[in-house]
Amino acid sequence: MDVASVGHAVTGVQNFSGYMYPNEFELHWGLLIVLYPYLTGLVAGAFILASLERVFQVKVLQPVYRLSLLSALAFLLVAPMPLFAHLGHPERALEMLWTPHLQSAMAMFGFVYAWYLLVVLLLEVWFDYRKDIVLRSRQSKGIIKYFYLLLTLGATDISEEAVRFDHKAGKLITVIGIPSAFMLHGYVGFIFGSIKANPWWSSVLMPIVFLFSALVSGMAVMILIYAASSWLRKKTMDMNCLHKLAEFLLYAMIIDFSLEMLDFIHRLYESEESIQILGQLVTNRLFISLIVTQIILGSIIPMIGIILARFGKGSAGLKKVVYFLSAILVQVGIFSIRWNVVIGGQLFSKSLRGLTVYKAQLFGLEGVLVAIGLLVLPYVILCILVKILPPWNDPEPGIQKQDILGQRKV
Repeated sequence: MDVASVGHAVTGVQNFSGYMYPNEFELHWGLLIVLYPYLTGLVAGAFILASLERVFQVKVLQPVYRLSLLSALAFLLVAPMPLFAHLGHPERALEMLWTPHLQSAMAMFGFVYAWYLLVVLLLEVWFDYRKDIVLRSRQSKGIIKYFYLLLTLGATDISEEAVRFDHKAGKLITVIGIPSAFMLHGYVGFIFGSIKANPWWSSVLMPIVFLFSALVSGMAVMILIYAASSWLRKKTMDMNCLHKLAEFLLYAMIIDFSLEMLDFIHRLYESEESIQILGQLVTNRLFISLIVTQIILGSIIPMIGIILARFGKGSAGLKKVVYFLSAILVQVGIFSIRWNVVIGGQLFSKSLRGLTVYKAQLFGLEGVLVAIGLLVLPYVILCILVKILPPWNDPEPGIQKQDILGQRKV
């Protein structure tokens, strides 16, 4: 061992306390694995929000229905990328499809992802936009015309009966998609909750907490996207829609926060042999990310803000600002939850006697810059999708609407 290696080892040992095994110095799951459940949660939450309008007839959410669908699709396209980057060789991910191991929760992800992308989201978006795609193929010129014609997949009938079938098929797919969304994100919580050897992860409430935190994150991100898109388009936000979004977000946050507190109380009541090291973990390594960021900044303050803005007095402009800031804090809190679960569960030794630390690197395949890029990428994809398939109710300049018989209106 050279001098540099010895110096690095000595510096590293100073970050550990108690008894640690040498093979527990380095964390195997880092920032990219934190991103994966965070992104899949946004997918599930945005899709469930869209289903409230389509299946449960919450018509006040109509302004964000299509936007939620496209947002879910954009986040879903990026969701597996952190896993591919973590693998180092993304082509190895195909092995779970070529040689499936049906008893492995991780291996089943490939099939769940393919089902949700190809059967649920893409089909629902296609049925919902098919008439618009046909109209655009008729009104566009040049290569754009053939692009939209390709998207029709040869189904150019926009008669009343055909449009009615599209609506029924889309609604059926949405009904199928609701449990699929739960499966997509619930299995992530199932993976962590089923690891019996890790007392920080092993909990029957873990899949349920993951599901409700996904609803919270998805609804909060739709408030941000709706507000940002309205501001960029210089359009006035529908306050009734915004109020209803805030209400559903508040209800989901109350349930999610209650489940998290129930999980903590249950651990304290059981007081297993791991309670001492978990107490040290919370009060030392995770105090900022768990107590300050997740609970206070990411849960309590946003809930108070939403309650005051929704049920208190104040101008519409002030309420929009409060909703927007609360949604940002919620995103910070949800990301902290993912961080505390993934990273926190690796900060103590298997002997339950020592704590280690995790420091994210700036560069590299699993560094902060790559993580930031993966967080920004869904919004870039969403901008492209919005240009191709506009989700807005207001007519676009230069595009003439047609009736169901294909005749041009004047």
